[in-house]
Amino acid sequence: MDHLDKLEAQSIYIFREAFHAVDKLAMLWSFGKDSTVMIWLARKAFFGHVPFPLIHCDTELEMDEVYAYRDKYVKEWGIDFISHLCPPYELTDESLPHAARVASRKTLGLREVIEQRGYEGIIAGIRRDEEGTRAKERYFSPRNEDAAWDVKDQPPEFWDQFKTDFPPGTSLRIHPLLHWTELDIWQYVKRENIPLPPLYYARPYHEFEGLDFGGKMMRFRSIGEKGITWPVESDADTIEKIVEELKTTRTSERSGRPMGADEDESSFERLRAAGYM
Repeated sequence: MDHLDKLEAQSIYIFREAFHAVDKLAMLWSFGKDSTVMIWLARKAFFGHVPFPLIHCDTELEMDEVYAYRDKYVKEWGIDFISHLCPPYELTDESLPHAARVASRKTLGLREVIEQRGYEGIIAGIRRDEEGTRAKERYFSPRNEDAAWDVKDQPPEFWDQFKTDFPPGTSLRIHPLLHWTELDIWQYVKRENIPLPPLYYARPYHEFEGLDFGGKMMRFRSIGEKGITWPVESDADTIEKIVEELKTTRTSERSGRPMGADEDESSFERLRAAGYM
């Protein structure tokens, strides 16, 4: 087995453990590279299909190309798809910075889905290398009745033994990609020929969301909502070029998705603690 085979095998094991241990299970799909790789892995784990619904908490602020991608592959892959409209901006925490309030609409939306449909486990595509707070997560991470996460009270996970038995009212977040890196994801996308939204590949962005990039070649390393997501300068217009770029870049993956250049760095951890994906 090579490196990607080992990553794949570990993720498939986690999928099957979750399916065995959790009665009512669903998975988040943001249409980005990580959650789409999860679909690919789930189909391998369960012999060609995904045996639980995929949820999109929709702010109605996704980019047009993302919605087109969603419509194409929901149909092509035969996905049991749930699109849940998130509560409005006005219902978010006023003490958060603007971008964090936009993002927190998805937190509120996910809480509604869990409450309405009674899900006991939600599979999410986070990775430890993405951001410092996510590095503190577990593969099977408990949330309380309010879907909140206590970073100081996480179960130990040794030798692939996962705690899945928790008090009533607890829900689980399951993270099959926790051990992957951004480079791993792209090398796997290349090997498996996984289709992704075209926004990931560099092209000239003369203007985007009212910003003038002067015709520079730009691409999205991470795809989020309009108004809080921007492309980064890059010439990588193919998977091969993206892989080579990631081997040398020192730019953060989420550099195009700040909670706002002037915003409090703690806002992301506050969102995570409140149940953000």
